[in-house]
Parts: sequence; C-alpha cells; structure tokens
Amino acid sequence: MSIILLVEQVLNGLQFGVMLFLMAAGLTLIFGVMGLINLAHGSLYMIGAFAAAATAAATGSFVLALMASLVAAAAAGALVELTVIRRLYDRDHLDQVLATFALILIFSEGTRWIFGSFPLFLEVPDYLSGSVTLPGGIEYPRYRLTIIMIGLAIAAGLFALIAKTRLGIQIRAGESDREMIGALGVNIARLYTLVFALGAALAGFAGALIGAIQSVQVGMGEPVLILAFVVIVIGGIGSIKGALVGAILVGLTDTLGGFLLPHLFATFMDASAAMSVGSALAAMSIYILMAGVLLVRPTGLFGGK
Repeated sequence: MSIILLVEQVLNGLQFGVMLFLMAAGLTLIFGVMGLINLAHGSLYMIGAFAAAATAAATGSFVLALMASLVAAAAAGALVELTVIRRLYDRDHLDQVLATFALILIFSEGTRWIFGSFPLFLEVPDYLSGSVTLPGGIEYPRYRLTIIMIGLAIAAGLFALIAKTRLGIQIRAGESDREMIGALGVNIARLYTLVFALGAALAGFAGALIGAIQSVQVGMGEPVLILAFVVIVIGGIGSIKGALVGAILVGLTDTLGGFLLPHLFATFMDASAAMSVGSALAAMSIYILMAGVLLVRPTGLFGGK
C-alpha cells in the first residue's frame, strides 16, 4: 500500500464528506428550526441533479446547470413548504414521517414521468476535467478537488450567515424559542419558508455536483439521505459545525474503511474473502462510529442539551 494511494483515498473521503455536508446542513437547519423530520430531503437532491442534467443538455453550460439546480430545488422546497409542510408543524413526528414519505413517492413518480426511467448523464466540462498535481507528486482529479473547495467555501458562507447576519440571528433564535421570536415581531411563516428553501437549495446543489460523477437517476437521493441523518446524529441536531465535522468523519470512515479493511484482512485470508469481509465491515463502520459517539455524547458532538 503506497502513501500516495492512501492520500488519494483521504481526499476522496473529504470530497464525499463535503457532499454529505451540503445535504446534512439543510436537513439539520430544518429540524433544528422547525422540529420537522423531512424524509423528502433526498428528493430535493434528486430534483437538483435532474434540473442540472436537463439544463446542461439544453444549453451546454455547466455553470448554468449548477444555477438551475439551486433554483429548481429551492423553488420545489418553497412550494412543498407552503402547500404541505406548513400543515405539519403542530403535528406529531409520525404524521411528518408519513407525509414526507408520501412526497418521496410523488417526486419519484413525477420525475420518472417527466424524464423517463433511464438515467441521465451530466458531463464534466473541459476546464474541470483531467488531473492536477498536488505536493508529493499526487495526481488527483481536478473536478473532485473543485467539489472539496466549493463545499468548504459554502461551509464558510453558512457559518458567516448564521453568525453575522440578521437572518442567522433569527435562525438561531428560532432554534431556541420559536414562540418568543414570534412575539418579538419576526414573521415565523416567512422564516420557515426561507430556511426550507435554503436547505432544499443546498441539497439540490449537492445532487448536481455529484451528478457529474455518477449517473442521474430516480431514487438517487434516498441512500444519501440515510447518511445525512447519520451525519446530523453524530454532529448534533441544529449545529452547522456539527454537520461539517460529522460529514467529514462519515466520509473518511466510509472511504478509508472500504480501502483499508480489505487490505487488512488480505494478510490472513485469500483476496476474494478479504474483499467480501472488508467491504461488509466498511459498510457497517459509519454506524459503529455513530453508536460510539452516542455512547459518549448522546446529543452528538456539538448538539445542545
């Protein structure tokens, strides 16, 4: 096992982590401010990916495709919040789960009806294709490195939004005492719509970014949604910092587990068995990580009491 290959896997884990952060950040904001369990968040990820793929096919512009993913996911999120989600805030979590699960089915069948059952493909533009040479002679795909940089830049922007702006103050206050900020004159309904649209836009943008690495297809958001829930449990519900740290931990654990464990087991069993056992344990590793964090910190790494 070479050091260069290990560093490449660390970068792959970081890239996977920042993509999970874009999903988990919106999800943790929605749950922290609204107390809403939104199972349809993965569908907004899918909508962003399909909007990007369709726009790129029509215009040939990757930048316009990314912008379309933001607009389409934010619009879909705002529409869902205004028509469906707004009726669920005072309902128990079981009603929220059932309603948002129904939205998954609606979005999936609607997307299949519009785009068909075959996957779409989003091409990486020429200026982001190829590899860059990092210190130490490491060759790494330029597009994956760009995803890491974009994800970290968005994380910095979210931290600034939450800490430095009036909207961020309202979001933080809404997490603590929704009734009080309503009494102080804040338009709670508008705040909820803005937060939901922001979370949806982040999810759609993540779908567009990853759509250039894998195919864009119906149902692509649900596996990522499960990992996003793991991230916010590890990081702490309502914490953007927790979402970032949790996402990077999950991304590194998943990627390095899938890389290192088969090599470890290959030292005392044949290659095929080592790959099988190592892959199975790697798939379990993120849930073992989550269980370990909850044993030490039941509210997550950065969650409130």
